[in-house]
Amino acid sequence: MTRGIRPVGVITGTGVSEHFDLSKPKTIRTRFGLAIVFKHERDDYYIIPRHGAAHKSPPHGINYKANIAALDQLGVKEIIATSAVGSMNQGFHVGEIGLIEQFLDFTKRRQTTFFEERVVHTDMTYPYSRRLNLELAVAAKKLGVDVRSHLVYVCAEGPRFETAAEIKMYKILGGDVVGMTGVPEVVLANEKKLEYASVVIATNWAAGMQPKVSHEEVLEVMKRSGKVVKGLIEAAIAGLRGGSKV
Repeated sequence: MTRGIRPVGVITGTGVSEHFDLSKPKTIRTRFGLAIVFKHERDDYYIIPRHGAAHKSPPHGINYKANIAALDQLGVKEIIATSAVGSMNQGFHVGEIGLIEQFLDFTKRRQTTFFEERVVHTDMTYPYSRRLNLELAVAAKKLGVDVRSHLVYVCAEGPRFETAAEIKMYKILGGDVVGMTGVPEVVLANEKKLEYASVVIATNWAAGMQPKVSHEEVLEVMKRSGKVVKGLIEAAIAGLRGGSKV
């Protein structure tokens, strides 16, 4: 890695990890547990498959603390994450890519903070990095990729999909998309003072907006979109480094 340049962290969600050229995994030991990290061959960034290398950790069972702590220990100051989401916004269609600006937290039993032993109130007015979102938007424009900005992400507990009534409620509250992994990841990143951006892919219409929701359709859409998301992230990282991937 070029001296003086800090690495970027990339946290990949369902259907994205396999599109990256992953090196030999490295196990990072943190006080919160172990995290499996892959280093990109050009040393531009570190990759953490959110659900583990074999995609075995369910949304509510992911060790979010270890993942964020590992990136922090590696000197990462910027994180770009990906997530598959259900769309509740008729203007954000299946297969489209978006950037998150705010979140609504409906998780129930997750470890949501690093500050268990002292009182620390972290400002969460703007939890997603506007600078990283701008860099991603610029990269998308250069690549000719349409990206929807200013989305509100609702995080449900999972691993079940939501009911139609829950989706109706989330929409009334201002939610645009729904997923199961965005929180506490974004919260923990902010607590470590790491800039965090979330790239989401609409893989389905949310419950009640289509007859049925299945994991199979999520995977099918991600087969088509994962490579585009990889290119977008790499272009944004190049932009952060003052270079170009386009």
